[in-house]
Amino acid sequence: MTRPTFKKSTYSGGDVNCVEIATPSGPSSYIRDSKDPSGPTLAFDRAAHEAFIRAVAAGEFDFGLV
Repeated sequence: MTRPTFKKSTYSGGDVNCVEIATPSGPSSYIRDSKDPSGPTLAFDRAAHEAFIRAVAAGEFDFGLV
């Protein structure tokens, strides 16, 4: 397996509190903390990732912070 290529969102600017995502050509996507690229990586199948994106877009994780 080739190592996934991670990218940080262009919305993150210079902020260090970001996550990076890799979406290789396969059924999984990978997410990691940009401050710790050698640390743990979370893997999601396509359905779980799509459900997460829908929930974020719907504001389900705002918790009154924004």
